[in-house]
Amino acid sequence: MKAVDVSRFLTVAAASALLVSCSKVGAPGVMGHNPWTVPGTLRVGNSDEPDNLNPLFAHTDATDQVDGLIFSSLLRYDDQGNLFPDLATAVPSYGNGGISRDNKTIVVHLRKGVRWSDGAPLTSRDWLFTYNAVNNPRNNTKLRYGWDDIAWAKAPDDRTIVIHLRRPNATVLGLLAFGGAAYPPLPAHLLAKLPDINRADFNSAPISSGPYILQQWNHGASLIFVANPRYFRGKPKLQKIVWKVIPNGNTLFSQLQTHEVDVISGVNENDIPRLRAISGITVTKKLIANWRHLYFNMRNPLLRDLRVRLAIAQGVDWKRLNDTVYHGYNVLATSDIFPGSWAAPSIPPYPYDPANARRLLASAGWRRGADGVLSKGSTPLHLDLSTGTNKPENIQAEVQIQSILRPLGFDIAIRNYPVSLLFAINGPIYSGKYDMGWTVDINAPDPDNSGLWNGRFVPPMGTNVVYLNDPIVNRTSDAALETFDRAKRKALYQQEETRIHELAPTVFFYWENSFAAANSDLKNFKPASFVQDTWNAWQWQI
Repeated sequence: MKAVDVSRFLTVAAASALLVSCSKVGAPGVMGHNPWTVPGTLRVGNSDEPDNLNPLFAHTDATDQVDGLIFSSLLRYDDQGNLFPDLATAVPSYGNGGISRDNKTIVVHLRKGVRWSDGAPLTSRDWLFTYNAVNNPRNNTKLRYGWDDIAWAKAPDDRTIVIHLRRPNATVLGLLAFGGAAYPPLPAHLLAKLPDINRADFNSAPISSGPYILQQWNHGASLIFVANPRYFRGKPKLQKIVWKVIPNGNTLFSQLQTHEVDVISGVNENDIPRLRAISGITVTKKLIANWRHLYFNMRNPLLRDLRVRLAIAQGVDWKRLNDTVYHGYNVLATSDIFPGSWAAPSIPPYPYDPANARRLLASAGWRRGADGVLSKGSTPLHLDLSTGTNKPENIQAEVQIQSILRPLGFDIAIRNYPVSLLFAINGPIYSGKYDMGWTVDINAPDPDNSGLWNGRFVPPMGTNVVYLNDPIVNRTSDAALETFDRAKRKALYQQEETRIHELAPTVFFYWENSFAAANSDLKNFKPASFVQDTWNAWQWQI
């Protein structure tokens, strides 16, 4: 539902602040129902399409949302980022014996009687198969972060999982949930005999352990789900979910206006003022863990120079960009740690200082040519800027950045892609074939951000797509994982974020206030600050 790269890694739930306000817009139809409501069927509009339905290989937020309908995991996050048991009977803790006192052993107990949608039992051995599949070098697992900290895992019986860590890892419980590097149990009875699962039919036509079964995937148009009668919580309240893929933002909003879709999460900023003119919808505003940033490919020789990156950071009036293109709806950011997190650091914004930007470029040896573009020798200061094609505002922002940086001597070319291609494993971002990116990342509840900045996680080993490899960032991000002491972790994240600010591998732009619009007949739809708006889809009712 939120259209972005998923490059955070799920972790132990942290307290987080969120901003929620709801208001009914318009009046319901006859007998308390809107005339356009299709009882028992929910039509979800989304600009993105999953790139893969196997979470081991998928990179888009659309997959995270859809997989929340198809799969059950050991744990889930609620709308506030708190872990709660899904297939597990309880969240492991010291008190229930699920976490050992030396912080190295995790024990998970599964519910009785859980079955896959084909009738096969779902047992601890399915999770153990997933653990082995993640670590199978033949599989193109998108991310093994955290899994390599597991020394061994075993399933002593059908309902027990024992995980032993090489060393304490404050984020390990997040691996048992959804999103990022967290993967749900996969069906061993279908997949275990394959040498790898990269091209398994399951990846586009999975069986279900979650509340809904994929009935049909009309590529480029829709995914249709029906209620899973074998779902362990009981048959969901909805009979059908139609996930409509509508890449054009104007068309998507038009279908909300004509009530051809019942739900849109992440309404485009330009469309928010128009919501009040639509009858029979409920509008929800929530501060979510999505942060937009301008990030640099530091393997590019032009961007390897800190002075060039700082010139861009100081050459753009980011507040004005937020106020104009994004209508001031979002909260300006200075780090990638959620503002409501217990670990939120104190980092100043880059000053808006075009004069100093020019001085930085001059000191780096760039000289203005007759066409106004800076050059160093025969090399012009030419850079590409890329984002997804799904949101008009992002393209408007690119044009603004292009225009603002032109007088400083930058020649910026805009080169955009569909989100599913932009973040594909062989797409421009993860293959390093880009200069600057203008996209959103999604946080997990835990502040761990090693995968974004630590040198161990440059592609293909992870999601450090800026190719930063700094000893201070590496040391502090590693150390923050080795303790459960929040005071120590907070101090380490302050050091890490201060260093990131100094090195400017990215310019943090905003935290997103997300607006969701839903048919006012829809009940129990609660957009989440973290990971999945589909976190409680079995409770949805219309």
